[in-house]
Amino acid sequence: MTAVQPSTLTGHFLIAMPSLAEPPFSRGVALLCQHDEDGAVGLLVNQLSEYRLGDVLGQMKLDCVDSELADAPVLIGGPVQQERGFVLHRETGNWESSYRISDEWSVTTSRDILVAMAAGEGPRQALMVLGYAGWDAGQLEQELMANAWLTAEASDRVVFDTPLEERWNAAAGLVGVDPRQLSDYVGHA
Repeated sequence: MTAVQPSTLTGHFLIAMPSLAEPPFSRGVALLCQHDEDGAVGLLVNQLSEYRLGDVLGQMKLDCVDSELADAPVLIGGPVQQERGFVLHRETGNWESSYRISDEWSVTTSRDILVAMAAGEGPRQALMVLGYAGWDAGQLEQELMANAWLTAEASDRVVFDTPLEERWNAAAGLVGVDPRQLSDYVGHA
């Protein structure tokens, strides 16, 4: 029996299999923001950049009132447009440039969300990433057929409550998989 893939994986995690070794995807967990016949766009939620949120806010001439928030890590969202920032968050808001991924998730690219965050008025659960991952039409489907990725419904617990270095294992655990037990080669019967 073959498992039926949903027609869209928007709002799902892509969890890199051990055979996917190239950075930034090695042991990566991506939240798919969009997936349709034209391709897919996702944000990695477990790849640390060299920046802290305070660094980004400082570059934008914004003072952060919360030292814990200023010390929050900024992640590598993917290899495309790494100079561009994305805020992945749960609560909706009236931000200038926000995209509703699903009932649970939104991504915002406008400055106003960072102004609100710096003032302590932003979303309670938010993650800043630089860059994104993109797949052309049919490319993600080919990678899924080649067993490069596991899929699971995205979990706020993994994104916001799990330490960065444990997110890959935790995401795989959502579908009952221990990735340490997986081989790093792909085979077909």
